[in-house]
Amino acid sequence: MQKSKLLLTSLTLVGLLALAGCSFPGVYKIDIQQGNVVTQDMIDQLRPGMTRRQVRFIMGNPLIQDTFDTNRWDYLYSLQPGGGKRQQERMSIFFNEGDQLVSLSGDFMPGVSRDQEILGGSGDTTVSPDAQPGQPTQPEEKPARRGSAEESIQREIDTIEATPVPTPAPLDTNPQ
Repeated sequence: MQKSKLLLTSLTLVGLLALAGCSFPGVYKIDIQQGNVVTQDMIDQLRPGMTRRQVRFIMGNPLIQDTFDTNRWDYLYSLQPGGGKRQQERMSIFFNEGDQLVSLSGDFMPGVSRDQEILGGSGDTTVSPDAQPGQPTQPEEKPARRGSAEESIQREIDTIEATPVPTPAPLDTNPQ
């Protein structure tokens, strides 16, 4: 009788300790990430007039492509740290009928990226009308000093002639 009482008490104690271990603070809980990771640096690379291919190269495939509005791509990202509150970010990108980027909306906006902020660069994201879409504007360079290695390299580069790449002839689609 006394052995069964001791056995029942010890089993109860082990069961309570096992249940207490489930919420013990030392238990590791995984982070749950879902969707497309979107960073401020990715948004800062986007420029009006970029093609869908250029946007896809920078941002990756959109999570949602609306079948009724093919000119809108949606990127969603959610992160729930182990035991923490869920955080969600959303980004929508809009194209015109010519498949060029016209606007974006969501939790990120063009501005100073973290890298530019650390390095002290400017956050100027305006596009000049002369610039080609998707092409960054180049700062004006000072000419190389006369007789320097930089000048001789530049002279060699300037004398290089471009060789056109041969293109294959189109296939004949009319069988005879």
